Amino acid sequence: MTVLLVGLLAIYMAGIILPPCFPGRPRIQNLVAHGLATGAGLVGIVLGLAGLLVPEPWTVSAESTIPFLSFAIRLDPLASFFVLTISLVGLAASIFALGYVTEFYGRSSIAAMGSLFNGFLLSMTLVVMADNGFLFLIVWELMALLSYFLVVTEHEKAEVRYAGLFYLIMAHVGTAFIVLTFLIFFQEAGSFSFEAFRHPEQPLPEGMRTLAFLMALVGFGAKAGIVPLHVWLPYAHPAAPSHISALMSGVMIKTAIYALLRVYFDFLGGQFPWWWGFVVLLVGTTSALLGVMYALMENDLKRLLAFSSVENVGIILLGIGAGMIFQSYGLKEFAALGLLAGLYHTINHAMFKGLLFMGAGSLLYAAHTRNMEEYGGLLRRMPWTGLFFLVGAVSISALPLANGFVSEWLVFQTLFLSLKLPALFLKLMLPIAAALLALTGVLALVCFAKAFGMSFLALPRSSHARHAKEVPIAMRIGMGFLAVWCVGLGLAPMIVVPLLNRITGPLTGVSISDKVLALDGWALAPVNVQFSSISPPMLAAMLIACGLLGLFLAFMFGGRLVTRSHKTWGCGINLSSRTEYTATGFVQPIKRVFSTIYQPTVKLETEFLEESRYFAKRRRFEFHIEPVFQKYLYDPLVDFFVGMADRLRILQAGSLHLYLAYIFVTLVVLLLFAV
Repeated sequence: MTVLLVGLLAIYMAGIILPPCFPGRPRIQNLVAHGLATGAGLVGIVLGLAGLLVPEPWTVSAESTIPFLSFAIRLDPLASFFVLTISLVGLAASIFALGYVTEFYGRSSIAAMGSLFNGFLLSMTLVVMADNGFLFLIVWELMALLSYFLVVTEHEKAEVRYAGLFYLIMAHVGTAFIVLTFLIFFQEAGSFSFEAFRHPEQPLPEGMRTLAFLMALVGFGAKAGIVPLHVWLPYAHPAAPSHISALMSGVMIKTAIYALLRVYFDFLGGQFPWWWGFVVLLVGTTSALLGVMYALMENDLKRLLAFSSVENVGIILLGIGAGMIFQSYGLKEFAALGLLAGLYHTINHAMFKGLLFMGAGSLLYAAHTRNMEEYGGLLRRMPWTGLFFLVGAVSISALPLANGFVSEWLVFQTLFLSLKLPALFLKLMLPIAAALLALTGVLALVCFAKAFGMSFLALPRSSHARHAKEVPIAMRIGMGFLAVWCVGLGLAPMIVVPLLNRITGPLTGVSISDKVLALDGWALAPVNVQFSSISPPMLAAMLIACGLLGLFLAFMFGGRLVTRSHKTWGCGINLSSRTEYTATGFVQPIKRVFSTIYQPTVKLETEFLEESRYFAKRRRFEFHIEPVFQKYLYDPLVDFFVGMADRLRILQAGSLHLYLAYIFVTLVVLLLFAV
């Protein structure tokens, strides 16, 4: 383990230091930076798997001269799982970047981008391995700052600078709450060591435990993107280069999921009242539903994917929240199932969201726009990208044969087990959450039918789409790697569940892999096979067999295959890109149904021919969704603080004597308190 960790750190450090050593040679800088990141990703995968398989947590610590800070690293199953997830997506992003960043040659510093990329991956890895609160905060802030500099890569654009500032402010607001969380633990533990947090000198009072729960939910929830703290995602993710967006959405926001599990089930010992779990469940349900609803309305593909990340974080929290509720009533097996479902969806989302962001980056690379209204017909021009994007779309829509189906099925089963709870209120609330999750799933299917259909099918709707070409081989390999994982995680739960059980077992105190896996591992069951069960491999075999049977029957009884080409009948009208469905029109019925939430603004201007008012010469259509949270929550807060700053500006009189008086008064007050 020591050799693997040292190797991982050494490769990442080389990836940070070496790219600037080749000034004026962007191709070499690209190969060095992302080639080393690829190597570090491979080492990280081995390290994560090793940490999951070893019987005891592996720790290493070195004291420092700074009070309360020790360079303590702990690789237990929970940390190992996230190291593995970060490394898998990091490996794919590194390969993808070898082709993608060629677009930035001559426009941005490839050396800086490559160094920051390696530093970003290293900081995320250290976040989940840190075993000291002080060290955790340092690498957490480093992760935020490095990702900020990557978001503002194209800083010459005003909207990119705004997105970066918005992200940085929200990141530091979250950090403030995290600091408060750790200070609560420090108050009783007398140390910033995570081991002291686990075993304090005296247990936290109930009120302080609740305060720590709420502070952690807000602090880490801001990074995870829960509603209403999600507002930075649709700004930062589209602004960042696409391989960075894949990392931010695929794994960076998951470091917050890691931290929540660490606080609730490790530091607090998995002991909490039922309403904690209900709050997490409520936050998850709200985030899942509103996330996908806002994603549906987006025509910017990367903004759509950003809102979709809010949805999927909500699904993860649904599993975790249900697990917390069961844990509070001593139903440990069901609690472990909820955690297992949440963790399964965590790695699944990392795979398919990383893939989809890389797919969006490929479309941006080829068509030079993120607007789906300017796509169309790209499947003929970019068949490999289309195939990989389709795999990601099927996965995120939770359709069979892909990974999203398995984890969402487990979340559903956990929620349906509410009949085992003694409280009538929760027996009603969990099935309601399941119903809302079902609605979320339907809307997600519509959302990604829109994303794939508007982008890849029909006819090109712009010159950009007509002249698009397939992306370089490195970008296709990066996407293909994640596409294989999307299919593999969906077809092989018999491999995934025992590994996840190594995490949920220590956190809940019970092992359930033998009860979740039935038929010698070929079927999944929610602890009790009599309740329900499903076999993804058998389901895949049946679907493939049905498809082959259909082809066989068509071949046997359909006669000789003849290719005939005719124009599509369109009621006598010659079809063109102007007669296609648009991305806006595709979701028009849903916008009308949920108009109370969306509060849409529609503006239609028509210019008629001079000869007759019955014939339109030109139409202009504008459609706008009200940013409810920003308008009614964040804008008033900003106005309040700006107003306070204006009032306090009177203190800045420009007089040196007055400033010295301020200092003198402050010293007198401090001395009075000291005495």
